[in-house]
Amino acid sequence: MSDQTPVVERAQRVETPTLRTRFTEALGIEHPVVQGGMMWVGRAELAAAVSEAGGLGMITALTQPTPADLTKEIERARTLTDKPFGVNLTILPSISPPPYDEYRRAIIDAGITIVETAGANPEPHMDLFREHGVRIIHKCTSVRHALKAQKVGVTAVSIDGFECAGHPGEDDVPGLVLIPAAADALEIPFIASGGFADGRGLAAALALGADGVNMGSRFMCTIESPIAQSVKERIVAASELDTNLIFRSLRNTARVAKNTVSDEVVQILKDGGQFPDVQPLVAGARGRKVFEDGDVEAGIWTVGQVQGIIRDIPSAGEVVRRTVAQAHEVLTRRLSQFA
Repeated sequence: MSDQTPVVERAQRVETPTLRTRFTEALGIEHPVVQGGMMWVGRAELAAAVSEAGGLGMITALTQPTPADLTKEIERARTLTDKPFGVNLTILPSISPPPYDEYRRAIIDAGITIVETAGANPEPHMDLFREHGVRIIHKCTSVRHALKAQKVGVTAVSIDGFECAGHPGEDDVPGLVLIPAAADALEIPFIASGGFADGRGLAAALALGADGVNMGSRFMCTIESPIAQSVKERIVAASELDTNLIFRSLRNTARVAKNTVSDEVVQILKDGGQFPDVQPLVAGARGRKVFEDGDVEAGIWTVGQVQGIIRDIPSAGEVVRRTVAQAHEVLTRRLSQFA
């Protein structure tokens, strides 16, 4: 694990410009910057640091081994910030699924009012969450899925372009096309995800019609991120070319860091292999070992192409502040020369 102590920065050193959007108004936050849920990464220190700086941090529910542990993690975050933060609940098909109902109940009983859903249709969650005043941000990878989420009543959508880490869907549509397509189709607020690491990206997303951005890989590479320092340093050293797309032939594409393990997975599937042939290589326990022990060749781990423009390991609060400040500068000064 990282030897750097997570710190929540409570004092604003420099006045950060304000970028109010439909998303910030709907969620009651200061800045349109979200740290989305990430397995083994979305813990109290990181989520609280993002929220304390005015963004929206997310605790990842299933990183906690039990619903009771999730409750404790939420309580820990509340000792670090009094600003809004959310919980990510990703629901995926599984032979032995976790007790989703109990996690849902833990979220509600803890008084969480913002939940990021992903992995499956959010409709089964909607009645219970709405009954308790919980606002839903649903993560999806296509306009058609975003429209479905809008129809069932989510507050906002987070839409992933092909550049993103993890599962980009099977349409292969990059953000430069997907964001304005979503803007043309949706009535509810939405944020753009995949390929964002700084204020230039936030400004671009706003110009394309989004109401904010979600950043994962960028927040992985911060002081408060609980992953090993060597993984953060690998992200800084890597280029936009250093990812692999695995499971393409299985129609379950995932973007992961390029290493000896993901290279082997790609080759096995390219040669006609099936999931059982790569299952030992892609075990989640091996990916967790990467983040905890720092051996970047120990297993599969997710990171986006945006790593190519991540060049430092600042605090999470600094990422929020400078992202907003740079976006404000781009939108008000640089673009003014064309007015």
